[in-house]
Amino acid sequence: MSDRTPPAPVPGPDLWATVDVLTQWLDTSRPVEGREGVLLRILKLSEEVGEVSEAVIGATGQNPRKGVTHTWDDVQAELCDVVITALVALRTLTPEAREVLARHLERVTRRSTARPAPADVPRPSL
Repeated sequence: MSDRTPPAPVPGPDLWATVDVLTQWLDTSRPVEGREGVLLRILKLSEEVGEVSEAVIGATGQNPRKGVTHTWDDVQAELCDVVITALVALRTLTPEAREVLARHLERVTRRSTARPAPADVPRPSL
């Protein structure tokens, strides 16, 4: 047995139960109904992704007029907002959101891990 044990899992709410609660809450206060309401919920993703970009620019001080305005914790929080918004949008489109995501994740994982990337292909550095 090693002297380093993995951390205990962090207890938390059931992801999909929380997504359902958020979706229902949004549905009760949605000013635009029908197809347009669904499309606007999906478009909300663009806004959230823009906030990730703003946080990255702010964390790296890329705007010389503003300097450093965000932290990497802010970037993490904005990325979480993107994930939550995407899950709520998916749940809005289908009550089988959990299954749709699981199937898609399985396909992406299978495709991505099917064969290793060639070692001689140069990879961009970040």
